[in-house]
Amino acid sequence: MEVSISESHKYTVDEFEALPENERYELIDGELYPLYAMGEPLRVHMELVMRLSNIIFNFIDSNKGDCRVYPAPFGVRLNEEEDTVLEPDITVVCDRDKLTDKGCSGAPDWVIEVVSPGNPAHDYLDKLKLYTEAGVREYWIVNPAKKSVTVYNSDDPYLPRSFTFEDTVKAGIYDDLYIDFRALDEKIW
Repeated sequence: MEVSISESHKYTVDEFEALPENERYELIDGELYPLYAMGEPLRVHMELVMRLSNIIFNFIDSNKGDCRVYPAPFGVRLNEEEDTVLEPDITVVCDRDKLTDKGCSGAPDWVIEVVSPGNPAHDYLDKLKLYTEAGVREYWIVNPAKKSVTVYNSDDPYLPRSFTFEDTVKAGIYDDLYIDFRALDEKIW
């Protein structure tokens, strides 16, 4: 079943999953949001996603951890009752029961979004609200244009911690994972 796209239609998750594979969207409360409405991600965006994913993967792997890391495209359905499917840039899931053939069903433990210049409010406002309400333990917003990292923790989701690309940032879901953004920045720029 292939679904045609209409701006006035509220989509279900089943209809969303039947969209053509070459068209990339997120589904929020039944509405489609094109992932690349303002163009494809920039090189720096993709490199940050790749390098951060590698750091997290290598940490989990070397510590024989149970969590899994998935870079986009990886669908996250935060709540079974809602017609919302997001595609974070990086998703870390520690409960294997949440993993499905199509992605993650339930709140991931850690989500990282790398801000795209076309629509930063989507990451800072819309997704923050959705991730907080769903119970995501940790949410990072990495902004390459501002060279900043904003960290939200489920212990106090309304008190973010702010960092720059000069800082080393501790991952809250692990006792001993630190990401040195200065070293990361030197490799990218």
